[in-house]
Amino acid sequence: MSLSIATALRDPSLRVSALAIFFFGFSGAATQPYQSIIGIRELGLTDGGYASLMFAAAAVSVTASVLMGIFADRLGDYRTSILYVALFGISGFALVYLSATITAFVIAKLVLLPVFGALNSLIFANVRAASAELSQSQLVAVNATMRATISLSWVLVPGIVGIALAGSQSMLPAYLIAALAAGVCFILAAFYLPRPLPLGDRDDVARYRVLASLREVVSPRVALRLLAIALICSMLFVNDAVRSLIITGKAGGTVRDIGIVVGIVALLEIVFILFWSAAERRITSLRSLVIGATLYAVYMALQGMATQTWHIYAQTIISGIAAAAIISLPITYLQDLIADRPGLGSSLIAVNMFLSAGISAVVFAAGTRLGDYGFTSILGGFIGLAGVILLVVLDGRKGRPKA
Repeated sequence: MSLSIATALRDPSLRVSALAIFFFGFSGAATQPYQSIIGIRELGLTDGGYASLMFAAAAVSVTASVLMGIFADRLGDYRTSILYVALFGISGFALVYLSATITAFVIAKLVLLPVFGALNSLIFANVRAASAELSQSQLVAVNATMRATISLSWVLVPGIVGIALAGSQSMLPAYLIAALAAGVCFILAAFYLPRPLPLGDRDDVARYRVLASLREVVSPRVALRLLAIALICSMLFVNDAVRSLIITGKAGGTVRDIGIVVGIVALLEIVFILFWSAAERRITSLRSLVIGATLYAVYMALQGMATQTWHIYAQTIISGIAAAAIISLPITYLQDLIADRPGLGSSLIAVNMFLSAGISAVVFAAGTRLGDYGFTSILGGFIGLAGVILLVVLDGRKGRPKA
C-alpha cells in the first residue's frame, strides 16, 4: 500500500486530486449531518417537502455527473470541468448561508449543489486519466487511497463542526465552512492541477455525443454489471437507515452508542480500505469484492439478530472490514466498464449511488412492512447477496468486466 501512497504523492496531478477530494468530502461532511435540521427546523420545510427535495436533488445530481463526464471526455480536459463545478459549489453553499431562506435552500439543493456533486466523479476521472501508465493493481491502490481520503474527512469534520457550532443558535455557518472548502477545491484546480496537453483531432467524434454516450451506459454489458454493484452497495444505505433504530431499539442502546459505533466503523474503514487495496497483489478485484460483500451480508444478518448493545459493538470489526471493500473496490470496477472514457466511466460511480439509494428505499419499505428493523437488515443482506451472485455469473471466469 505504501507504493500507492508514494505514487499519489509523487505525481502532481494525483497529489492535487487527493487534496481536492479531501476538501470535497470536507464540504459534504460539514453540511450533510445538519442539512435536515437546517432545512426543516430552521428554515421551515415540511418533512414531506424535504424528502421530495432530497429525491429530486439526487436525480439532478446523477444526471449532472453523467453529463459532465460526457463533456469532459469530449474536451479531453478534466481540469476545466472541475473548475466550473467548484464554482457551483461555492455559489450554492454561500447562497444558503447568506440568504437563509427556503427559496435559497431549494435553489441550492436542486440546482447548484447537485452540479457540485459531479466533482467527485470528475476528480476520479482525472485520477484515471493521470494513471494511464499504472498497472491494474496500482490503479486500484491509488483509487483506494483517494477513497480513504474522503473517509478521513468524514471522520474529522462532522465532530469539529459540531463542536465549533455547539453554542450557536443556528447551524447555517456550516454552509459557510462548506463554501470555503469548495473554494479550496477551485484554487487547487486553478493553480496547482497540471494543465492538460492539447487534444488532437478525433476520428470517433460521434461516440462522444450525448445520446451515443448514454447508449453505452444502458447497454446490457454495462447495465447488468451496474445493477450487480448497485445491489451490493444498497446494503450500505439499508444499514444507514436501520442501524440507529436497531441500536436504540432491540439492542437497548442510546444515542451515545450510535455516535461511538459510527466513529469506530469510520476509522476501521480507513484502515481496511488500505488493506483491500494491498490484497489486490494476491487476489483479483472481483474476488476481493465478492468476499467483502459476502462478509457485509453476514454482518447485516447478525445486526438483524442483535438483542444487546455489546452485540452491536462486537460486529463493528466485520462491518468495518466489509464496508471498506464495498466503498472502495467498485470504483475501479465501474471505471473499467467504459475504460477508455475516464469521464463517462467515472460518472457510473454517481449512477451506482443513485441506484443503490433507490434499491435501499424499496428494501426499507418492504422490510418494515413485513417485519421489524432487524428483519429489514437481514433482507438487505439477502439483496446484497443477490448482487454478489449476479456479479459472479457475469464475470466469475475472468475476474473483470468483459470487453
